Amino acid sequence: MYDNAVAHKIAKQYNEMPLTDFASVNRLTKLEELNLNWRERDLPEIERTKHVHRLHPYMGKFIPQLVEIFLRKYAPKLVYDPFCGSGTTLVEANVLGIDSVGTDISVFNTLLAKVKTAEYDVLLLEKEFKDILRNLYDFKYGSIFRKTRGNGQLSTESEYIKTWFSANTQRELLYFKGLIRNYTYQDLLKVILSRSARSARLVTHYDLDFPKNPQTKAYYCYKHDRTCQPVDEAYKFLYRYTLDTIDRIREFAKIRTKASVIVNHDDSHEVKLPKGIDMVFTSPPYIGLIDYHEQHKYAYELFGLQNNETREIGAAKNGQSEQARKDYIKGINEVLSHTRDFMVKDALALIVVNDKFNLYKPEEVGFKPIGRVERHVNRRTGRREGAFYESILIWKKV
Repeated sequence: MYDNAVAHKIAKQYNEMPLTDFASVNRLTKLEELNLNWRERDLPEIERTKHVHRLHPYMGKFIPQLVEIFLRKYAPKLVYDPFCGSGTTLVEANVLGIDSVGTDISVFNTLLAKVKTAEYDVLLLEKEFKDILRNLYDFKYGSIFRKTRGNGQLSTESEYIKTWFSANTQRELLYFKGLIRNYTYQDLLKVILSRSARSARLVTHYDLDFPKNPQTKAYYCYKHDRTCQPVDEAYKFLYRYTLDTIDRIREFAKIRTKASVIVNHDDSHEVKLPKGIDMVFTSPPYIGLIDYHEQHKYAYELFGLQNNETREIGAAKNGQSEQARKDYIKGINEVLSHTRDFMVKDALALIVVNDKFNLYKPEEVGFKPIGRVERHVNRRTGRREGAFYESILIWKKV
């Protein structure tokens, strides 16, 4: 919980310059000197979403600079993220030459993490991705597109896809999907397809995160301050995101190291881990806020992925009742206790939380608190524009 003293301290820091020289952080950097209350002008979006960090939208991830700061301060040899999500911890660890392991119950999340951290032949990737765009162009503007209209050749059994995408959009997405098998980096192309599908749904431009019903008629758009039409194509997104992906992979390739990255699609309660973990850096799900499988349902439907949503911890659909809180912290503690078995003596666990219910108790899972950093998170986009506080809990294994 946040008392008035904490709120006052953070408010005071807003009048001071927050940390932006991330490379200056080292073992001697004092926790009390870490002003992490960034505003847009301090840490603009283009820096928060650098290189592969924006290969695909993902609700609930922390910004890479937060990971970088604590990796630099504690300089682990092997860092582990038991809720690795889209792989932010793993990417930042690799850039710094630190071996990393991540686990997630969502198969789509682990796909994202693997794609972001993979090593690519950039010249081959660029050649093949431009080739798939040529094939897509020929389809869109050639006779094939007209011949497939209404004949069921490019169709799906998924009621979700038929409901949330126009007929034209469905054909373009499914054609691109059919091309993927002809190329080397198929998982990366799947991510491009998924990112495009997210943008090409029948939803309003201002509500990509939490749409409740398909938008099939013209509507007043609060984002563009004018009347907009429902999306009726995927081509422009597929084209734009393919080129963007080439640029982002090329940028990351310049700083990627040979540090090991292991991504497990598994249950963090029981996954087999390597011994020698000397630091955990993670942001567990915030209780009752996000359904992690549901946010990427279009990808699960497009690729027929295994859905493990019933095994999510703290899912939004479970709410924040007293029973939900008990179930949530029981699941979190089981993961932390299991993880502890693979950690070396005096290893650290850094946990980014919004613990408004005061659920996190280090002594219950074999740790002791040695530090805590508070920060104000100023969110600026879409329906998530409200601000909130979060803590970086710093525990040591005992």
